[in-house]
Amino acid sequence: MAAAQRVRAARDAVDDAGIVAASLREPEAFGELFRRHAPRLHAYAKRRLGVPLAEDVVAEAFATAFRQRERYDGRADFGAWLWGIAGNVIARHHRQETRMYRAFARTGVDPAEDGIAEAAADRASAAALGPRLAKGLASLSAQDRDVLLLLAWGGLSYAEIAATTGLPLGTVKAKIHRARTKLRKALPEGDLDG
Repeated sequence: MAAAQRVRAARDAVDDAGIVAASLREPEAFGELFRRHAPRLHAYAKRRLGVPLAEDVVAEAFATAFRQRERYDGRADFGAWLWGIAGNVIARHHRQETRMYRAFARTGVDPAEDGIAEAAADRASAAALGPRLAKGLASLSAQDRDVLLLLAWGGLSYAEIAATTGLPLGTVKAKIHRARTKLRKALPEGDLDG
């Protein structure tokens, strides 16, 4: 095994709580948490707030987590703790998010699109559904929208969403069900299944 592979394997063997603890002595160790969690968090923030704010949300969430790392006690999963911080940052951007969905509903132009070409059929389908989906998302309560988008765009499990939001698992399931039901009314039959 090459030296770089050994270093990577050793780094990956340390859990997130161990890295947070190590970062109290060696602050640069916190960078490993960024490597592990930033890509998924960035993708989620991009879908929630658009490209311009995604990097700011990720940077602010990690800066807050770094400043408050001595508060992290290891009882909760670091990822859930970080996503909770990011959720608070996103909540501050809630007005911008609502404006983004309303603009999407009016114009049909997805503000989170980063310009990478997709298949023509997918783009046509998304263009047709996008404004109605955006209008439906804008009509949801902030908490219902948060749990639904943590599932759909963040790729979190119900249990991870519960840990991230501090809501009971049953409440998370009920909110997601309610949000899906409301969105189904805004979309043609079969377009929100799954």
